Amino acid sequence: MRKKNFFAGPSVLPVEVLEQLRDQVVDYNGEGLSMIEASHRGGMFENMYDECLATLRRLLNIPDDYDVYFLGGGATLQFTMIPMNFLLPGKVADYAKTGSWANKAASDAAKIGKVNAFFDDKEGNYTTLPDPKSIKPSEDSAYLYLCSNETIGGIEWQEFPDTGDVPLIADMSSDILSRPVDVSKFSMIYGGVQKNLGPAGATLIIMKHSMLDRRNENLTAYMDYGLHAKNKGLYNTPPVFSIWAVKLVLDWVEKNGGAEGMLKRAKEKSALIYDVIDSSSSFYRSPVDKRYRSRMNIVFRLPSEDLEKKFVEESTKEGMLGLKGHRSVGGLRASLYNALPYEDVVALRDFMVEFERKNG
Repeated sequence: MRKKNFFAGPSVLPVEVLEQLRDQVVDYNGEGLSMIEASHRGGMFENMYDECLATLRRLLNIPDDYDVYFLGGGATLQFTMIPMNFLLPGKVADYAKTGSWANKAASDAAKIGKVNAFFDDKEGNYTTLPDPKSIKPSEDSAYLYLCSNETIGGIEWQEFPDTGDVPLIADMSSDILSRPVDVSKFSMIYGGVQKNLGPAGATLIIMKHSMLDRRNENLTAYMDYGLHAKNKGLYNTPPVFSIWAVKLVLDWVEKNGGAEGMLKRAKEKSALIYDVIDSSSSFYRSPVDKRYRSRMNIVFRLPSEDLEKKFVEESTKEGMLGLKGHRSVGGLRASLYNALPYEDVVALRDFMVEFERKNG
């Protein structure tokens, strides 16, 4: 019997996809070899890769003037690559410091060039976001950067700022394809795939081609987006297994209603848990501003750390994994990514109600 997987990442995958990987890992579509043995130069890998990129373009309605490919190194490598390419001398990069991941990105960028934190909710413990309509880029801004969903803090942008001629860059690692997004508002979207799109190993890059005109061209090969765009992400050996799995997950998303279908699932699942939190008599509490609550990562607290420990212990016995909050903030966290079955969230809801009845 499969466990109920609430881990924040690497995270739950559709069982259908896992079964496809299992069935074809030795012999891919009768080709006589595995996809993970195949050369990435042409042949069956590139056919699969092209199908993967085409499906991404359909699901996200990506305009033709955007390059789409995968890199290694996770989102963390992008924390460095973005300022190395675009934060040129005499420019400033605007960062929204909204939690652990945005803050790490800002910290890395500050080692490369000038950074302006146009928002920093440190005093509020990163529980709210700015009004997107109030955001104005700095003079001489190279780009404005945000993290669309903070997995640790459970906070998510519901709308995005209009930055005019200043490029808008977003880390969407943990909520990409959980809802429709107007890609044309962004000059770059990127994300590690290990939350909503597949197993760890690949990082999705979606970049407006004209961004390459703004880049530092005096970089080593792997750090240069221009080289990757020219080679469709295949300058060096790509993370083949991860990309193959992403392709299968994208097929699953398309069969299940695309981005709109995923939004419907996200609303229904997150409502189950937030309703328990909001209807409890202060037994459960969410520290996040209700306007910006994440549908992907629900963070909550109990009256004491002892009760939180008991909650984790008892839920684990019920086959629910990953409900302990991140070590940096404590508390509890339920990650409800696209592939998590609705029934598993119902089981968590019922457990929470019973846990409060016994311990409240």
